[in-house]
Amino acid sequence: MKNYQAYFIDLDGTMYRGTERVEGAAEFVQYLRKHQLPLLFLTNNSSRKQEQVAAKLMDMGIEAYPEDVFTTSMATASYIARHHANAKVFAVGEEGLVQALQDQGLELVDAGADYVVIGIDREISYEKLSKACLNVREGAALLSTNGDVAIPTERGMLPGNGAFTSVVSVSTGVEAVFIGKPHAEIMEQALAKMNLSKDEVLMIGDNYDTDILAGINAEMDTLMVETGVHRFEEISAYPKQPTYKVKTLQEWLS
Repeated sequence: MKNYQAYFIDLDGTMYRGTERVEGAAEFVQYLRKHQLPLLFLTNNSSRKQEQVAAKLMDMGIEAYPEDVFTTSMATASYIARHHANAKVFAVGEEGLVQALQDQGLELVDAGADYVVIGIDREISYEKLSKACLNVREGAALLSTNGDVAIPTERGMLPGNGAFTSVVSVSTGVEAVFIGKPHAEIMEQALAKMNLSKDEVLMIGDNYDTDILAGINAEMDTLMVETGVHRFEEISAYPKQPTYKVKTLQEWLS
């Protein structure tokens, strides 16, 4: 088994399911800390700020700090700022997305936007979707923090951001540019943040369509766990397989 210089770790379904900590999650992170192996929690969840994500993990007994967290909101805001400094943005999303956009000096507007950004929003409304569609029809570029159509929680699989994004795309006929896993943008930014090459980092996650494909697409090694979205038998016929498969992260350590 290869020794890696750092680890990208998914959250939903890998570290926790909703408010429940996943088996082996705390022990795995503790092992990395003990051996001074860098990690980055890489999440498609755009709703929370770095500090909030780290606090949630800490409350679950998983050692985490704000600088260990890289969200799709942060990657999306960086993408916009790089392509259009001081852009005007209409955002559908929660405080994590709003904060990330503001941190990049982007102006939040209701109309006349250069970009429309769709992030998970648990107070989604017809009016928010209407404003998104109107801005896109007036020429705004359409970005989505991620394409997850469903997300794992303690209640089961609930609607994800990809479901909201599809409403705007179908209504306007405009395809969204996706930033989060499995797309290249977030992976390239994360590698640059760690100042490491793709062969030095292992991508860990539970969702084949996001976490594992993100690693595969980035030509990175991947580790899939069976604690969230997908089971191994579901992906057994796929031509591209994870580098490693373990039921839980505890099994990886044993």
